[in-house]
Amino acid sequence: MMSKRTTGFAALLLYCASANALDVSVLDVQGQGVENAVVALRGSEPQLAPAATYAIMDQVGREFVPYVVPVQAGTWVRFPNSDDIRHHVYSFSPAKRFELKLYHGSTAEPVKFDTAGKVVLGCNIHDSMVGYVYVLDTPYYALSDAGGNARIPAPAGEYQLEIQHPRSAEPTVQTVTLNGDDAKVSVTLTPLSPDPRNSEPKTELEQLFDR
Repeated sequence: MMSKRTTGFAALLLYCASANALDVSVLDVQGQGVENAVVALRGSEPQLAPAATYAIMDQVGREFVPYVVPVQAGTWVRFPNSDDIRHHVYSFSPAKRFELKLYHGSTAEPVKFDTAGKVVLGCNIHDSMVGYVYVLDTPYYALSDAGGNARIPAPAGEYQLEIQHPRSAEPTVQTVTLNGDDAKVSVTLTPLSPDPRNSEPKTELEQLFDR
């Protein structure tokens, strides 16, 4: 039987072996950082499904907040409505089709996302509302910040680095290797489409439900 001291030492070695990370800088063609890019590492080994976990995408000011939510397959997502008007959330995406009919507050049931893929969300009342849930089949992922930076802790090994973004039609993929030390990589996304959240005039239906 291993002593507590031996067990602790083994755990320390395991931590040191997996403490390296990949720092990713996501840029546009002008060299500016791109926010809300989903950055993921996929290895050759199959990944176990996570224990049941929850994420949150709120609705504030007629917008989904956060705009992009990355989750591992098997995660439940709650969709509270913090606005003082009702929303009707839906998705027709193949990875997850669902509908949360008119509601406000925290009355909507959570939704389980168990199939990998991009899920585009909308509101049946407010056409300008759009949000994204990226369902991933790996535990190694991160979301880029306002400067386009993302950091993914992962064990040493060879991976496929995949970057997805709502304004990019196709994922950007390249091979990276982690050798036990922190590594850095810079990736340029091109082309990027216009931001779909640009404001549009209210429809008659929006005006009716915003009263």
